[in-house]
Amino acid sequence: MTGIIMFFAALLLLVVGYPVAFSFGAVAMLFGAIAAVIELLPDPSLAGISEEFFLMFSMMPFRIYSIMNNTILMAVPLFILMGIVLQKSGLAERLLESMGLLFGKVRGGVAISTMLVGTLLAASTGVVGASVVAMGVISLPVMLKYNYSKKLATGTICAAGTLGQIIPPSIVLIILGDVFQLPVGDLFKAALMPGLVLVGCYILYILISSFLIPENAPVVTVAESEKKGMILNALFAIIPPMALIIMVLGSIFAGIATPTESASVGALGAMVLAGMYRKLNWNIILGSCQETVKITAMVFAILIGATAFSMVFVYTGADTIVESFMMALPGEKWGFLILSMLAIMLLGFFIDFIEISYIVVPILLPIAENIGINPMWFAILIAMNLQTSFLTPPFGFSLFYLKGVCPPEIRTTDIYKGVMPFILIQLAVLISIVLLPGVYGFK
Repeated sequence: MTGIIMFFAALLLLVVGYPVAFSFGAVAMLFGAIAAVIELLPDPSLAGISEEFFLMFSMMPFRIYSIMNNTILMAVPLFILMGIVLQKSGLAERLLESMGLLFGKVRGGVAISTMLVGTLLAASTGVVGASVVAMGVISLPVMLKYNYSKKLATGTICAAGTLGQIIPPSIVLIILGDVFQLPVGDLFKAALMPGLVLVGCYILYILISSFLIPENAPVVTVAESEKKGMILNALFAIIPPMALIIMVLGSIFAGIATPTESASVGALGAMVLAGMYRKLNWNIILGSCQETVKITAMVFAILIGATAFSMVFVYTGADTIVESFMMALPGEKWGFLILSMLAIMLLGFFIDFIEISYIVVPILLPIAENIGINPMWFAILIAMNLQTSFLTPPFGFSLFYLKGVCPPEIRTTDIYKGVMPFILIQLAVLISIVLLPGVYGFK
């Protein structure tokens, strides 16, 4: 039971606020020493403990070296750089301002345009924090100005900003590709339809909500004389990022480039777009590189800590306890799917998707393989499930991002209530992927 206790000890440290990477690393070292003592009972000499402890972690340098040489993970900093450059170039601002007025005549049009812009930003940047903050700064004041419901406005922004978790190119999918040892390009293709279905369900909810409660989303009136200029501005704002999306994703889907190669093209393309908008300068390049290094360092520090944690977890034999428990569930495949999805969702309330991907998923993966579950299908289920971790209170990161840029009249409870319908929609889409895999192209 040492490994099981270790797991809950790590969760406790995360809940009280200790840094993720150091929590996993420290817990691994502590419980690794405890496991070495238990292994050598009843004669735990200091020399014996030291040797056992050394043997346990002897493969750690090789694990770290393989992480640093992983060509799949090289795409992570490149896609992050692409997203940050596009965010700093004012792309989100141009899209929101033009499309918000363009859809103004439709009831709920500003919210719909926010969702569509969130989809474009997800497909061109994949950086959730940047998308939520950009739309919170630009779109939220517009919706409040036209007397949109605070709950609908904040919920729409959080949901739209979080689409970068499931719509390619997604950092989550890259990480899951590494964990599952699946081609990232194939994961991108598999995630495209579920992501678009989710967007369609979001827009349908906004339309129905606006129709049933008109005061939640009033119509924005625009003078006829302004329409022609608005359409031209909207096209100028949409076509360049669409071209970048086609260039990045199209090269992957067509097999012309690997995700890592495509990410490098995307980063270069983002700088070309910034230059086209006359926003490219040394400060943007330097600031984008610094932000990329910070985020990438955080991801890889967590990965190294999680690697140490998983080594000790497996050494203690805790993985066999979990596997035996999961295999004994009633319903076999369905019992395992229900419990694993529920566990990931509950953990998403408290910890980030990176920790779940590198700690929980490797425990579940061998069980799924033994049961005969399609790994591509299982990976997409996990990705869709992990997306909810950005929206679920109390630690949903999108909620914190939006609250940080909200005006004082927006309370935290408004944001929490606003995201609840979108969380339910995510769960409905997740259930549809579980029950109707053939519709989404899975066997």
